[in-house]
Amino acid sequence: MVDMSRFQQDIARIQADQIGLNIGSTPSQRKLEQSQFAQEFKAKLGINDDQDIVQFSNHAISRLQKRNIDITPTDLTRITSAIDKAAAKGSRDSLVMIDDLALVVSVKNRTVITAMDQQSMKDQVITNIDSAVIG
Repeated sequence: MVDMSRFQQDIARIQADQIGLNIGSTPSQRKLEQSQFAQEFKAKLGINDDQDIVQFSNHAISRLQKRNIDITPTDLTRITSAIDKAAAKGSRDSLVMIDDLALVVSVKNRTVITAMDQQSMKDQVITNIDSAVIG
């Protein structure tokens, strides 16, 4: 399971390290900073550059934190598989259901837009999707 508080601490440490190195004073240096941050971020998550990466929007991250939802590496693999299935069918925006978790995903961008747990799903209407993947 990904511990979100630990995850945030790691991000803050990486950012603090970058600031301490005084990187980013010119556009080319900022580009380098972003690249280094992305590499460290992927390494922390155990993601290889070869993989199709699933991204999480700021809104989705906020919802995951607010609702105390932890995404495990297994969950991430299942989400990736669901996005691949939706893409194979030509979907644009999909509802991905995994156990008691519902995710609205932009298939084209491979980005989780929002996340809901079972409690948050009650009495909700989900719009602007063209498919659902239950897995």
